[in-house]
Amino acid sequence: MSSKIWKMFYATSLLLIGSAASVAQEPLALRQAIDMALGKNPQMTVARANVKDSAAAADMARTQYLPQLNFTEDISRGNDPVYVFGSKLRQRQFTQADFALNALNRPLPLGNMSTRFSGQWIAFDSFKAQREVRGAGYFKESAASESKAVDQKVVLGVVAAYQQVLYANRALEVARHEQDTAAALLHSVEDRVKAGLAVESDRMSAQVNAAARKQELIAAQGDVDIAWAELRAAVGVPELQATLLKPIDLHSFPGNTLEVEVAQALKTRPDLLALLQAEQGHGQALAAAKSSFGPRVSAYGNWEADRGSFTGPGGNSWTAGVQISIDILPLGKRAQLARASAVKERADAQWTMQQQQARVQVSRAHIHRQTAALQLDTAQAAMQQADESLRILKNRYGAGLATMTDLLRAEDASRQSQSNYWHAVYGNAMSYAELLYAQGILTPDAAEELQ
Repeated sequence: MSSKIWKMFYATSLLLIGSAASVAQEPLALRQAIDMALGKNPQMTVARANVKDSAAAADMARTQYLPQLNFTEDISRGNDPVYVFGSKLRQRQFTQADFALNALNRPLPLGNMSTRFSGQWIAFDSFKAQREVRGAGYFKESAASESKAVDQKVVLGVVAAYQQVLYANRALEVARHEQDTAAALLHSVEDRVKAGLAVESDRMSAQVNAAARKQELIAAQGDVDIAWAELRAAVGVPELQATLLKPIDLHSFPGNTLEVEVAQALKTRPDLLALLQAEQGHGQALAAAKSSFGPRVSAYGNWEADRGSFTGPGGNSWTAGVQISIDILPLGKRAQLARASAVKERADAQWTMQQQQARVQVSRAHIHRQTAALQLDTAQAAMQQADESLRILKNRYGAGLATMTDLLRAEDASRQSQSNYWHAVYGNAMSYAELLYAQGILTPDAAEELQ
């Protein structure tokens, strides 16, 4: 192979390696984390199982409309007089000799093979089945709505954990910067002490400051590890590797009046809809319990073939009829009605209580949203002022016009202002996400707008 080809191969390899590295280092976006959570989080697995369970219960309730058909194959043998007499009749093998008293009282053992098909169909049950089917349908819809509520809860958890990782990383960056600044300050003070421009207490203060900044750096690293553990739990992927996250920068989010947001929540919150549908389901269950006191009409049929052996002669017969039944002592049904009434009463109270809680949650989220916006403006202005104050004090300390204490205080104020700023930035986004969640509209698409 020529040297030119080797060079082309080498350049192509470097290009491919560089492309793979860039793909591997692609930051994890908030929407990607949300999509992973909706597929992996155990809460979603439980919610989907509940939906399947309610769907199966609805299908089971509808089977009451269908007739029941049974098949029975019975093989028996005995010398019981009644059994022998009846079996011979069903086999069409009864003869005049079987009327002898000795044959009637002491018959010889007889075998019988009975093939039977039987069926039953409830033609009318005072509309009990219809109400149970409607109730099961409401419970199925309630489970689906509850699953949507779990979706939004999972999305909110991912947003909170994702932003906590971002904030922890920012805090770690600030801690590293402050440690470097403290080390540089200590080195500068030592030079000034050697030159006779500062006293020994300045060096000791700088050493204490450097040690404190190191402790803060260690704590910040621990906070990053904890934040990643929480994000892994929120996503539902324990093996998720710590990687770069796509940053959430300063945003200005839209807002409405409290009345509009409360109305939106009462109309769209899936947990409220789930409670309303469950309440309707319990109402149908109560109506079904009342219907159980009414009359019941059912049709039944039976066809039977009897023979002495598999290949022997035999006979067949059939029976059909209609049955009307009324429970004249429905003690158990009365208890069931009382229980259904209590469950319906509880569902009504839960629905009313959840509406009130929704109003409070929206009000709280609305106020937090306004407060976070104001805090962000204040934090931004405070950070700019702290940076300018630190710059001035550094110049004054270098000129011998300020003390080490003044400089360290300015360093602390600058560090705290940066931490407050990023806390306000993420708090602003998080408060908006909580407001969307309180209104019941925190979908993956809506959460993606946070970034």
